[in-house]
Amino acid sequence: MANALRNSAKLGFSGLLCQLSSHSSRHGRISVSPYLAFQQRNNSTSKIKVDLDSTTGVAVMHMQSPPVNSLSLDFLTEFSISLEKLEMDKSCRGLIITSTLPKVFSAGLDILEMYGKSPERCGEFWKAVQEMWIKLYGSDMVTIAAINGSSPAGGCLMSIACDYRIMAENPRYSIGLNETMLGIVAPFWFKDTMVNTVGHRTTETALELGLLYNAPEALRIGLVDRLVPEDQVLVSAQETMAKWLAIPDHARQITKSMMRKPTVDKLLSNREADTHNFVSFITKDSIQKSLRMYLEMLKKRKA
Repeated sequence: MANALRNSAKLGFSGLLCQLSSHSSRHGRISVSPYLAFQQRNNSTSKIKVDLDSTTGVAVMHMQSPPVNSLSLDFLTEFSISLEKLEMDKSCRGLIITSTLPKVFSAGLDILEMYGKSPERCGEFWKAVQEMWIKLYGSDMVTIAAINGSSPAGGCLMSIACDYRIMAENPRYSIGLNETMLGIVAPFWFKDTMVNTVGHRTTETALELGLLYNAPEALRIGLVDRLVPEDQVLVSAQETMAKWLAIPDHARQITKSMMRKPTVDKLLSNREADTHNFVSFITKDSIQKSLRMYLEMLKKRKA
């Protein structure tokens, strides 16, 4: 029963938020680098699988943490380590992030990392969320999110931290920063990333109302860049990657840094305060009560 509850709870904030927001959502041969070989042979325990094509310089990161690729501390740690290794590999110029799980890209933060945990543990978890975003948003590589399922909350953050987003053309899939639906406030760097993607007014409305957008709506507001049939998401990402890699790396990287460094620096200079604010907020009795009610709802559903 505990395992069943944990799997259900991994729907995280976004699992509940998806339900609450459902009515408003209208609104060459691959060769694996040596350091990834161990990970490839142990996919039963690995939450991340990376394939690096040495001929193209493109890596594909497959998120494979059932049931919904929740962003747990273990997941985030493995994600950041994998990303850092690719950054250090001079042969890797581009990264495509996708999911091996049906109907979901990532459902966001793991609720069990925030319920009933000590302030120290909550702080450790939040620093891992920060680290994931800092590494991905500031990456020198070309990064493309191949969104082959729903991507609410933290999954949306991961997507908009990439350079380009291709989403499956399926109106049942949704994406958005919908934290307010559970009484949670998106941190300033979540907000800044979305503002940089879709503009201030759209972000303001989306965050205040906790909106999830279906695929056509996400394309309309610029939250994603392209829609393709579901079975063509990865192929389309690879084709798009080739166009981005045609640009000289140094020129593209300097331009990317010029656009994104101020946003990254803002978090780096306020990282401890941001962590303190999160821990103070998430450990409030009222927030813990909301999380407990959600877990109890899941338990009843599984019974």
